[in-house]
Amino acid sequence: MSQIKTTDEFQHLFEIDANLNRLVKNIELLNYINPQNIESEKKQFFSSKYTYEPKLKYPKIKFNGYKLHRLFFSQRLERIQDEDIKQLYEDIIYEYSGLVECIQTIGQGRKFYYNSLKSFGSPTQRSIDNANFILRFSDSEFDEDLLPLYNVYDAKAYFEDFSERYDFNYTVKLSNNLSAAAMVLSNSKMLVLRKNHKFSKNQLKVLANHEIGVHLVTTFNAFEQPLKIFANGFPNNVETQEGLAVYSEFMSGCLTIERLKELSYRVIAVDSLHKGFTFADTFDLLYSQHKLNKDKAFGITLRVHRGGGFTKDHLYLSGLTTVYNYAKNGGDLGLLLTGKSSIEYLETIKKLQTLGLAIKPKHYTDAYFTNDNANNNLEFILKSLK
Repeated sequence: MSQIKTTDEFQHLFEIDANLNRLVKNIELLNYINPQNIESEKKQFFSSKYTYEPKLKYPKIKFNGYKLHRLFFSQRLERIQDEDIKQLYEDIIYEYSGLVECIQTIGQGRKFYYNSLKSFGSPTQRSIDNANFILRFSDSEFDEDLLPLYNVYDAKAYFEDFSERYDFNYTVKLSNNLSAAAMVLSNSKMLVLRKNHKFSKNQLKVLANHEIGVHLVTTFNAFEQPLKIFANGFPNNVETQEGLAVYSEFMSGCLTIERLKELSYRVIAVDSLHKGFTFADTFDLLYSQHKLNKDKAFGITLRVHRGGGFTKDHLYLSGLTTVYNYAKNGGDLGLLLTGKSSIEYLETIKKLQTLGLAIKPKHYTDAYFTNDNANNNLEFILKSLK
């Protein structure tokens, strides 16, 4: 740790970084975007023969949005002498301010959707073309590893065993109010599992490599960094972080055509928001036209329509494409594992390391050491994505 510069040498930078850290402690979007009444609304939706528009309820906001905006923009960034670092912090303030707007408008229909667009964008035509290309491929042949045989307690035991390869500790929480099978809450160093979900053997491996092998790895690496922005997140870090996570699935040999198609359906579903589709419309697109089973179609539709139109899910596929190409071209994945970083700021991360304001990652995703993928179709697909 001796290589880290003292706060005296970069006093103004550390003061601004600490100020921002205090301000963002209560604005982890995933704490607010997951509906609290998923099961009851799912039951009513199915009872209505897929015509009912779910009325989703969300947690109450624990901060004053107006006060946060004012304090974000009161930071005196002109005191940061290095132009690249100053630009990073300016970008970060706009990013965090956008997330506050997202949280403030959860459940307010198109108002939330437009704020989501500002923070997460929408699928490009290239992403939509990639998704449609993937959907042309047939699913893998029947595999017992894909059968949902394991409950949440089996999953908890599996993840705890998997985590022994990493030198960090985290808590596991079980929840009924989760639209995904699992997610990481970085600020609280917590892995949350959906209580009523049935996991397959393959999904356990997928989630272990995705959530623990990347999301928790970058979480704990971030908390080792002298600057708190690595933990709170760089602008557009979601695309890079999810790309790293899905890439770990590929490298560990558990990514399947079915999983890749699921990411493609998410792109299609997010694109339906742009077209003004209702919840029932998007469900019908996935269930009737793409022939997904009703539970999977509901799950993807819920992820995309929660809040009023959450566009984040299109970033998994574009992130995978970006990280796959970066790695194939010899890119240093360690730079992307330093925290909640994004590929657009690689040069700034290098500069921070050179100046002694950042350190190399303590933890490294073990899936990246060897390529265990044995599916030639998957390799062909990833090489073919634009």
